[in-house]
Amino acid sequence: MSRTARPLLTVLAVLLCAVIVPRAQAGTGYYRQFRIFIVSSYHRTYLWSQDVQSGLCAALLEAGLLSSIEEQNEFTEKDVLENERVVLRKVWMDTKRKNSRRQIADAVAQIVKEVEEFRPDIILLGDDNASNYVGNQYIDTPIPVVFWGVNGLPVRYGLIDSVERPGHNVTGVYQAGYLQENIVFLKKLVPDIRTMAILSDDSPTGRSKVKAIERLAETEDLPVKIIGSVVTNAYEEWKERALRMSKKVDSFFVLNHNTLKDVNGSAVDQLEAGRWYLENIRKPDCAQEKQFAQEGILLVVDDSGFKQGFDAMKIALDILLKGQDPALISVTAPTRGPVIINRRRAEMLGLDISGIDFIEQYIDEAMALQP
Repeated sequence: MSRTARPLLTVLAVLLCAVIVPRAQAGTGYYRQFRIFIVSSYHRTYLWSQDVQSGLCAALLEAGLLSSIEEQNEFTEKDVLENERVVLRKVWMDTKRKNSRRQIADAVAQIVKEVEEFRPDIILLGDDNASNYVGNQYIDTPIPVVFWGVNGLPVRYGLIDSVERPGHNVTGVYQAGYLQENIVFLKKLVPDIRTMAILSDDSPTGRSKVKAIERLAETEDLPVKIIGSVVTNAYEEWKERALRMSKKVDSFFVLNHNTLKDVNGSAVDQLEAGRWYLENIRKPDCAQEKQFAQEGILLVVDDSGFKQGFDAMKIALDILLKGQDPALISVTAPTRGPVIINRRRAEMLGLDISGIDFIEQYIDEAMALQP
C-alpha cells in the first residue's frame, strides 16, 4: 500500500465511524433506535397517571431520547412518538372505570396483540393491574419488563423471586406508601386528633392500603387510634358509612375513590366523590399521593408518581443503554416526596397553618370544589 493511500483510508475509516457511532455523544450510550412500549393500568385524565407521565418523560429527556419539551408534549398528547433515537407507544387499560374480570381480560388480550405488532425492546408496566395481568404474559420471555406503582412488595404477583435479586426478566419500583408518615404529620399539624377512620373504594389498590394501615395499627405505636374502615365500591354506601364514621372519629385517612359506582352501575368520577366528601365531612384528613392534595385533602406526604415514573424509566434505560440484567437489578421504592398542605381545606376546617415549619409545599385550590 502506498503512503499516499494510507491517509485516505484513515479518513474513510473516520467517516465510517461517524456513521456507525450514534449521534448522542453526551454520554447517553444508545447505538440504535429503541422501541419502548408502555402500559398504564389507568386512564389519561387520572391525576396520578399525569404525575407518572411527567416522570417518565423527564427521564427520557435527561437521557436525550426525547430532544425537547415539544416532543414530550407530543408524546403525552398522542401516546406515540418516533424520532431517530426512540419509538414510544403507550396504551391505557382504564381499569379504574372498566374493572370487571371480562373487561380486564379483554384489555390484556388487546395489549398482547399490540405488543406483538410493535415488537418492543422493553415493556414498562404501570401500577398493579398492568404489572400483574400483563406482566405475567411476559415473565421469562426475551423482552425485559420494568414495572412501577405496585402497592407493597411485588413478590406476590410471581414476577420476581425477591426484591434484592428479582431472578427473571422483570424488575422495577414499588410504592412504599409512607402511610405512617402521613398519620404522624397529620397529628403534628392537628395535635388534638386522637382517632381516625380509613375511607376507600374496594379496588386492589385501596384494599392493599387499608390492610397496610391496619397492620401499622397492630404493629406500630401510631399517634392516633384506628377506629374502623369503609371499603366499598357502592357510592351511596360509601357516603352513608363515611357520614356515620365521621360521628365517631376525629380524622380520616382518605384512600382511593376511583372505582365507585352509582345505583345504575355507572362509574362515579373521582372529583365528584371528592366534592361530596369535602363538603360533607369536616374533619382533618390525610392521603398518600399528591393527587389527593390537588383534589382538596388537607395533608399529604407524597408517595410521588413523578418519582415512580422517573425511576422506572431510568431502570429501563439502564437495561437498554448499559446492558444491565433485570434479573440482577434490585426492586426499590423511591424516597418520599414533600409534605403538602391544601390551603383551601385548611381554611374550610378553620385551621391556622401559619408558622408550621415542616410543610414543604402548598396547594391553594381544591380541584374537586371547582365549578
